[in-house]
Amino acid sequence: MDYKQALVGLLGEERVSTNPTILEHHSHDESYHTPHLPDVVVFPQTAEEVSQIMKLANEKRIAVTPFGLGTSLEGHAIPYAGGISMDFSLMNQVLEVRPKDFLVRVQPGVTRTQLNKELKKHGLFFSVDPGADATLGGMAATNASGTTSVRYGVMRDQVRDLEVVTADGRIIRTGSMTSKSSSGYHLTGLFVGSEGTLGVFTELTLRVYGIPEATTAARASFPSVQDAVDTVVDILGAGIQVARIELVDERSIQQVNLYKETSYPEAPTLFIEFHGSEQGLAYDIDFAQNIADGHGCTQFLFETDSKARTQLWDARHNLAYAFLHKSPGKKLMVTDVCLPISELAGAVVDARQAIDRAGLDGAIAGHVGDGNYHAILMIDLNDPEEVARAEEVNAHLVEYALSRGGTCTGEHGVGVGKIKYQRKEHGEALDVMQAMKHVLDPNGILNPGKIFGK
Repeated sequence: MDYKQALVGLLGEERVSTNPTILEHHSHDESYHTPHLPDVVVFPQTAEEVSQIMKLANEKRIAVTPFGLGTSLEGHAIPYAGGISMDFSLMNQVLEVRPKDFLVRVQPGVTRTQLNKELKKHGLFFSVDPGADATLGGMAATNASGTTSVRYGVMRDQVRDLEVVTADGRIIRTGSMTSKSSSGYHLTGLFVGSEGTLGVFTELTLRVYGIPEATTAARASFPSVQDAVDTVVDILGAGIQVARIELVDERSIQQVNLYKETSYPEAPTLFIEFHGSEQGLAYDIDFAQNIADGHGCTQFLFETDSKARTQLWDARHNLAYAFLHKSPGKKLMVTDVCLPISELAGAVVDARQAIDRAGLDGAIAGHVGDGNYHAILMIDLNDPEEVARAEEVNAHLVEYALSRGGTCTGEHGVGVGKIKYQRKEHGEALDVMQAMKHVLDPNGILNPGKIFGK
């Protein structure tokens, strides 16, 4: 029997699709990487169904590529080996909220905003904010982070337990609901960030937080990137509890003003958010402003009104879309390196010079509190020479980061775009990773071609 017919036998015709439009939707993500069609798309509803699909795929040696919403930026969800695209849109239930434990159990297709809407009823929120309204399964698969990681940590810090279906169809749990454990290997940490190459997530237990009493956002402009980064280092060193602290360069502000019809000063700018009590925030804001003034801050404005705060952070979150909207016919390439904070200012200046030398339109933004920054490059995929120049810039930024103790990807993951840098970054440790992959997926059916290449 053809394996597609067997899938229909498992799920029914309505949840197995070879419709050309459905196949095309699952052939790409939001990256510039070349699309590739899967042979079939399946829509499981339970862990048991995922297990049966994996047993069939393993027996038939059919590739399986998990798919959330396709918001990834390094080609993770592109099924280059064809086979099965496993769509988790029907596994989108918030299964349990445990307010007294500050935990929540969810299925992998639940999105970040969907979860926070449910948590708000309990006075709680989920902290990881990558900007895109990604699925939590996808966020765990890439170890996503974003603007709030400086205060609350990255995705790996929030995942307490996973239900995972392995390549041979076993359903395992990797952790527990406790805040710590010294029992056995830390499998949860291994699976988070594995990009669907070690197993398929069917349930996640996540740490959540109480909604702070007060929230204030601020915008601070500086004469130079160095002044802005030095301000961040001193704010963190002073122990001020910032929840977000983001850097955007002059080009970014120009595009934000054009897209959002704002009038922010076109200068290196920090977007900052403080969480805490009313009394504590007043002190933190005053302290932070004094530090900024000491580094030549030319404008420091803060907002307590929720609408004004939202507008401020929309400007940061929508930066990529601001470029897309004003660059018809072009595609986004977003770089993603992370360095020690002491090296960040030099890296951002070097990146600006590299973009200008290449003659490309691009901007720089970063989660400056943890050393992670992005260059946003607009490229015409039909112009091979322009694509080549953009890839050269990307390679230059990675080489700069690696030479200074950094990493080729702070939060977007490896996918296919960062495979070429894995050996240089990890050395012989890459062989250990490949050995783990072989043990858990000896037939190489789980998201083949990602992280390690062919």
